[in-house]
Amino acid sequence: MARSKGRLDLITIGRSCIDLYGQQVGGRLEDMASFAKYVGGSPTNTAVGASRLGLNTGLLTRVGADHFGRFIREQLTREGVAVDGVLTDAERLTALVFLGIRDPDTFPLIFYRENCADMALTVADIDPEFIQSASAVLINGTHLSQPGVFDASIRACELAKAAGGKVVFDIDYRPVLWGLTGKDRGEDRFVSHEGVTARLQQVLPLCDLIVGTEEEVHILGGTTDTIAALKAIRQRTDALLVCKRGPDGCSAFPAAIPDHLDDGVVGRGFRVEVFNVLGAGDAFMAGFLRGWLRGEPLNVCCEFANACGAIVVSRHGCAPAMATWEELQSFLTGGARPFRLREDAALEHLHRVTTRTGDYEELTVLAMDHRSQFEEICQRIGADPALIPVFKTLALKAVDRLAHGDPRYGVLLDGRFGMRGLEAAADSPYWIGRPIELPGSCPLEFESSADVATELATWPANHVVKCLAFYHPDDAQDLRERQERQLLRLQDACLKTGHELLVEIIASRNGPVDSHTVSRAIQRLYDLGMKPDWWKLEPIDDPAAWANVEKAILDNDPHCRGVLLLGLSAPQDELIASFAAAASAPIVKGFAVGRTIFAEAAEEWLSGRIDDETAIADLSSRFSVLVDAWNAARATAGNAPVIREAV
Repeated sequence: MARSKGRLDLITIGRSCIDLYGQQVGGRLEDMASFAKYVGGSPTNTAVGASRLGLNTGLLTRVGADHFGRFIREQLTREGVAVDGVLTDAERLTALVFLGIRDPDTFPLIFYRENCADMALTVADIDPEFIQSASAVLINGTHLSQPGVFDASIRACELAKAAGGKVVFDIDYRPVLWGLTGKDRGEDRFVSHEGVTARLQQVLPLCDLIVGTEEEVHILGGTTDTIAALKAIRQRTDALLVCKRGPDGCSAFPAAIPDHLDDGVVGRGFRVEVFNVLGAGDAFMAGFLRGWLRGEPLNVCCEFANACGAIVVSRHGCAPAMATWEELQSFLTGGARPFRLREDAALEHLHRVTTRTGDYEELTVLAMDHRSQFEEICQRIGADPALIPVFKTLALKAVDRLAHGDPRYGVLLDGRFGMRGLEAAADSPYWIGRPIELPGSCPLEFESSADVATELATWPANHVVKCLAFYHPDDAQDLRERQERQLLRLQDACLKTGHELLVEIIASRNGPVDSHTVSRAIQRLYDLGMKPDWWKLEPIDDPAAWANVEKAILDNDPHCRGVLLLGLSAPQDELIASFAAAASAPIVKGFAVGRTIFAEAAEEWLSGRIDDETAIADLSSRFSVLVDAWNAARATAGNAPVIREAV
């Protein structure tokens, strides 16, 4: 999610941690067996949510010089959040939070924040130029609990105000972080305390917008009577006050406080099943700020906020559950939604595809995920199959020799023979694909556990799941339906694990192919509910066939990443000749070719006739010829991508 350079709309300041979310729902935190890792912390979540809604956001915080600190920085970059203010603390660790979902009213939390990095933020960390680059800064109550971070927050507010910026205060009250409850009571939302009230009220004269739940309004106002608390706050500030009211939406008060909450400015509310309240308030803030900082009427700001909160309260996680602008607009205009919102397949798909990272207007991949073909080579020439994994490690080196870190290149490697290559690719910027199918199987079978989701749960999140199906729309009904069930199982597994899915269709093995065959196969799968991130298809010489394919994809899923060509071990000249027809369709982004590139080098290397360096050079050279030919074909067709820099 690239953001334009220049002035930021918003800088959030404060907590930045790792959320470790229990993946089992309906039990005690003691009984959670596995945890999903997300970025977390209220201001961090809000920065992500606001960025997804189209605001230019940044974060000011500290993270540890550790793996989790690096993850936060990398994920914020992927989300389009400016990380100029994300400072590395070599002395402290990144904070952790363990979270669970027990029932609609119980969400256990354990904060691991003893001497953590973000609570070490000081006045010296406040860069005036960075703060004054934003139209608004957001501070939160947790970072007022200790003297150093309190002073840092005040300094940031003063700098923002001096430059004509706005100050937003998220009351964000967690009694446990003020030492008012036992450490196992992280979910407690309210404990009355005069000292906390006095500390929080010190920032009120600086504020332009204050947002909190009723319990948070109580602690800020010093009374458990909500209207009385709001009136007490109003005596100390002219800020716009927004009281979050859960399923009843919110009430906003730009001026005097009336005697009833319903007499404030309200926006349309949305009643949905509460699955997880954690993070909903941060989403509410992001939605409200999207309207407020862009000058929308107050009732529209409230509507945006209510909708964003409703969307997130229905999902697992905080930051990853935040809505995108396109998703929000669809939610607001799309008509009736199910009460159990996470069962809205269209909305969930829109969320998934609009939160993917990486932009692949072109992609060229060296495919060396072959297994049976390598075994056949070894059997034919008498080579030791134990050499196959060693040869496959050369794939990444060959790609890197050509790409030099360009993310528009990729590798496709398997977990059986290519695991060392996959492991090495973890530190690279390249697209990584990995097969799941049992080689040559028709009907389709998986080369893994019988439960494919269990297998995918062991794969790194950035591995794209590739599945080859020998599938023809005119297959016998029992064969077709059996394969379709497998593909649907796989897609469901990918949705649960968060992996992207590439479906490779080879129709020619099962029957004759004309200009409609592949598009009919694709349409059939879409009709069944398949929506893969990528398609991988055979070379087709007929431009009309590609036009049909493109129409089928765009009519059913305009967010599809696109099509990659496979090679079918065609001779180089034949494959290059097929590029002309494929390049006429913008939906085709490139290719993932294997045997055309590696067949000769593999046999020579496995026979011991060439060394590693010669093999790498040969692979890279053949790959380069296809890349150049593809780029030329796209240029001729008028679909030329941005010119790659010479390497």
